[in-house]
This record gives sequence, C-alpha cells and structure tokens, in this order.
Amino acid sequence: MSDFVGRRGYMATLEAELDRVRQTGRGRFVSMRGRRRVGKSRLVDEFLGRGARPSVPHVFFTASRQPLARELEMFAQEVARSELPAGTVVRGGGVTFGSWDGALTFLATAAGETAQVIVIDEFPYLVEQDPSLEATLQKVWDRYLGEAPVLLVLIGSDVSMMSALTQYDRPLYGRPTLEVVVEPFGPHETAEMLGLPAADAIDAQLVLGGFPQITQEWRRGTDMWDFLEEQLSNPTSPLIVGGERILSAEFPEEARARQVLATIGSGERTFTTIQRRAGIHETTLQRALEVLVGQKRVVSAERPLSGRASRETHYAVADPHLRFWLRFVGPNMAEIERGRGGLVVAKIREDWSTYRGRTVEPLVRESILRMLPDGRFGDARYVGGYWTRKGDVEVDLVGARKKSRPERVAFVGSIKWRERTPFGGRDLGRIAAQRNEVPGTDEDTVLVGVSREGFDEQGGGVDVALVPEDLLEAWR
Repeated sequence: MSDFVGRRGYMATLEAELDRVRQTGRGRFVSMRGRRRVGKSRLVDEFLGRGARPSVPHVFFTASRQPLARELEMFAQEVARSELPAGTVVRGGGVTFGSWDGALTFLATAAGETAQVIVIDEFPYLVEQDPSLEATLQKVWDRYLGEAPVLLVLIGSDVSMMSALTQYDRPLYGRPTLEVVVEPFGPHETAEMLGLPAADAIDAQLVLGGFPQITQEWRRGTDMWDFLEEQLSNPTSPLIVGGERILSAEFPEEARARQVLATIGSGERTFTTIQRRAGIHETTLQRALEVLVGQKRVVSAERPLSGRASRETHYAVADPHLRFWLRFVGPNMAEIERGRGGLVVAKIREDWSTYRGRTVEPLVRESILRMLPDGRFGDARYVGGYWTRKGDVEVDLVGARKKSRPERVAFVGSIKWRERTPFGGRDLGRIAAQRNEVPGTDEDTVLVGVSREGFDEQGGGVDVALVPEDLLEAWR
C-alpha cells in the first residue's frame, strides 16, 4: 500500500514497545484486535520486515483451527525456521512441543539476552481448542516471558473475544502492556490514498469500507464506476473475495446467523421485517441477533435518540464494505461468475442514489461525533437519529448530551447526499418542522444541514452547514 498510509502511527507504537524491551531486557505484551481483513497481520509483517530497526529475531505463527497437536507441530516448524535463539535448538532436533505451556516456556528460557518478537495470529482459534490457554499464558507470562527480553504480540479478528481477554475476571487481566485496536482506513486516509476530492472519497468509503487490501486495488485517477467495472469483471478480485472470506471465517457453522445477516444486508431494518423476510421463528432470530450484534459485532442495533425512551430498534450491517457486498455482490455472484459483471454494475447504478443516501448516514454521524464537543452543536456529546414505529417521522441527525433519554435535544439535522442539487429552502423547512416532532427539542435546538453539493441561499439558513470537506477534516 502506498507509503503505508494510515498505518504509520501503529508502526511507531510497535517500535516503541520493542525499544522498551531492548532498553529494559524485560517482556512487553501487546494485544492487537480489529475487524477481519483490516490489515493487522500485514501491519505486523511490515513492522518485522522493515520497521523494527535494527532487525530483530522473530517468529510469526498463524493458528488455523487445526487439532492441538497439529498446531503445536506447525508452531515448532515456524520456530525452527526463525532466527530466535530457540530456533537453533529446534533445528538441531530432539525438541518437540507437547503443550503451549512447554512451547512458550521453552522460548522464554532459551531467549538469553537477545531481544526478540513472538507473534501469535488468530489467537482466538487456539482458545477455541483449549479454553485453559488463557490461564496457561498467564502463568508463563508471570514466571518466564515477562522476565525475558520478549515482545509478545497476540492478534485476533474475533473482536468480542479479544476485547474480553483482558477483562478483570479473565486470567490475562492486567498482563498486556498495550492494547491496540487496528481500525479500517477512515475517509481522510481513503482520500489521501486515492487522490479523490472529499465527496468522492466518502462515496468510495461506502464501497471499500477502509479495507487496505481492497483500497489498494483502486488506481489513482480512476472513478468509482471504472473501479467497479474492473473488480466485478473478475470473480477472484479482492472486492468479491473479501466479503466471501469474512463470512466464511466469521460464520463457519452458523447458517442462521448468515441468513439473518444477508436479510439485514438486503435492507431490512426492524425485527418484524427481518423475521418476515428471513422466514424464521422469533426465538431463532433473537439468537441469531445475539451472535451478530453481541458476539461478532457485525451488526449495529440503534434506538431513537430523543427525550422519550423507545425500544424501536433499527438493525444495520456495521461495516460499509460488507453492507455493500451483501447488497450488491453476494446476491449477484451467478452473473459475476458468468462474466456478466457489467450487468451487476448496471444494477448498482440503478439503486446507487437510494442506497448511498441511507448508507452515508452512519458515516456522517461518526464524523460529527468526532467534532464534539463543539459549541456549534450546543452541549451535544452523542449523535444518533430519530424515528417512530409507524415510520411517519424519521430524522437523520439528533444530538444530545446523554445517549439515553436526555433531558434536552441539542440539535436535529438532515443529510442530503444527492448530486447536482444543493441543500435548499424546502430541505430547511422540512427539518425545521421535524424539530417539533422529536421529544426533547425546543426553539433553541440547533438545526444542522449536511449536503454533498453545498447549500443555496435559502438552505444556507441552517445554524450549522456541513459539506464533504468538513466531514473529511473530522477524520484527520
């Protein structure tokens, strides 16, 4: 990827941890998590390959859901191929690992005074096989690894599991010296990589989701439609394969969860409509949503933000790229595999305006959230939306000091992400009228307008007017 855009800060963090190992001769422990295919492994590879100056002995092992004995055998093979002090002994023969306790203890005791890095990727797979591994690692860290010149890096794409690893009731609580969350590229980084103006960069974000491997396929100077024509003409392109691999890795045996995810990806947002479209029992849907929202965190569950409590939940695919894939790529794989990707692009063109108008809302909310606190938005600290059960009132933007049942709503707003038509007087009048429909508002509630094409003289009468450049700046 171009000059490793968007990852320099992470590289510097890892280098600082390694420097501490070199300076103190004691262990450092990094827990790294992030969504699948966000580039965690590539990041650490780059760190070990060119960022760790001077060069440092290391082993990089990736778990693969094999039986325990096979995982340990493959780990020994990686150690043997490495330049670790332990590697010399393993290459000489006579050393096998019968447990993770023995393997990690051996590496620690063989370390001597040489600073080194031990990386275990897809760590949750090993915990699936052996739930006692957390306690084992705690013991080995406390007795051996923490006293050796070792930088231990655990990587995991199961965000929920990796987040829970260091909670107070788990064996590894307090052990990691650093927790790193690797995020997808933000819109500003996407714009920097692709050389796109702000509005086009935000549109690109709705397709790419900030995933490095897909983003680097977009050639600078290429517009979105040329990119889609190119990617959808090749069934093995990263745009197509990425979504398939995410689903296969996240839901290897959870068919119902995949079915519900596909239904939400098709555009259904409420429990009732999801159940009706998926054709499954209420209890089954509840269980699937527990997996999607609570465990996998691939689906967001949002409730209206206003001065009145509500249980009216809207569900959406949390990641923009996966949402795009589920809406346009997955359902059209037959055409793509027959070499008819052009037909799929035509379908996307036909639905793009409506799809984009809905999908850009979470990104705009996150952008404004990054601006807060900001006096222009009153005392708001949280950003959400508002809707009613009947669907007769739906407000794109609502801001308040509290996330749940605030005493007062600080601002309401409207997003107009259409081309060629600026935010106008009719748009201003509509959001001014909707302000009275949101519980907790008053005449001092700020009116916010967000527009892809700017504001005309009448539309500019909003209290806060935001254009794509403002949103992009929030991600800088």
